[in-house]
Amino acid sequence: MTGLPRQLVLLAAFLLGMTAGRAATNDDFENGIALSMSGQFPEAATAFGNAAKPHPSSGTLVDLGLAEWQSGHAGAAILAWEQARWINPYDLRAAANLDFARQVAQVEAPELKWYEAVSTILPPATWMWLTALTLWAILGLMILPGVLRRRRTGWHQWLAALAFGIFLFSLTADFGVTSRSNIGFIVRKNTQLRLTPTSEADSVSTLASGESARRLRTRGNFVFIRTPAASGWVAQDEFQTICPP
Repeated sequence: MTGLPRQLVLLAAFLLGMTAGRAATNDDFENGIALSMSGQFPEAATAFGNAAKPHPSSGTLVDLGLAEWQSGHAGAAILAWEQARWINPYDLRAAANLDFARQVAQVEAPELKWYEAVSTILPPATWMWLTALTLWAILGLMILPGVLRRRRTGWHQWLAALAFGIFLFSLTADFGVTSRSNIGFIVRKNTQLRLTPTSEADSVSTLASGESARRLRTRGNFVFIRTPAASGWVAQDEFQTICPP
């Protein structure tokens, strides 16, 4: 694919994103659109970032990612699109942009454990509500017949068993959401992975912008992360997690 078609893909995604992002309309969002249309992408990224902080939405985050990408910030763009998919796993624009960006930046998508993969089927908040609702359904089906002095029938037991199965599945997904929230991305070019949490520490390797890693612990202004190839420390402003702030 040549450079011109790639730019057209990004422009088309941006125009579609403007429509979807209207749900989060505010002054910063409108300012971000105006700045993007005039080619002021770094300023647009700041405006979209400000719009996304109080009310994160997939549309706003997609636009933020496009502005960051046009500013030359591949890591920040990949992070924004991953956060858009965190909110809405079925956002096709975010998925298409991620595939394109990773191909260009030559970085891999994060490797998910099976329960983390399950958690991507629905938004995190939906799993939480599903867990709560099925728990109450189980308790109601088991307790209410006795309280109302009615005999438990076969359909009571069948529904209780179904609700219990959904409860266990959603509980697994909730665990996957918690685990997946520790996944993050390098947002600075040529980030040094260090042996100790200090700026003067020896470098283990150099990480590319947009590369995925898992946060294991934090110490001061540094984060200990694990990549597919190595583990070490990076500064907090060089690594951001997938869960929107």
